[in-house]
Amino acid sequence: MKSTVSSKGQITLPGAVRAKLGLRAGTPVEFELREDGVFVRKGVRGVHPVDAVFGTLKADRPVDELIDEMRGPPAAPRRRRSRR
Repeated sequence: MKSTVSSKGQITLPGAVRAKLGLRAGTPVEFELREDGVFVRKGVRGVHPVDAVFGTLKADRPVDELIDEMRGPPAAPRRRRSRR
């Protein structure tokens, strides 16, 4: 498989490569220079998809209130037995 670099420095990845790696428009890729050429890798190492969106969701109530709703009412405090 081969491709040609355009005047803008762009290449078209062959369809088989895109399909094998699951590459779609907007998918980040990483280029690694090696002695014998360039290695192309899907995604960017070190950034987990969850980390990329962490903190972007906004809750309409305090988090503690949401957790209490999920867990249910707090348990009644346990009585300590007296030692005799």
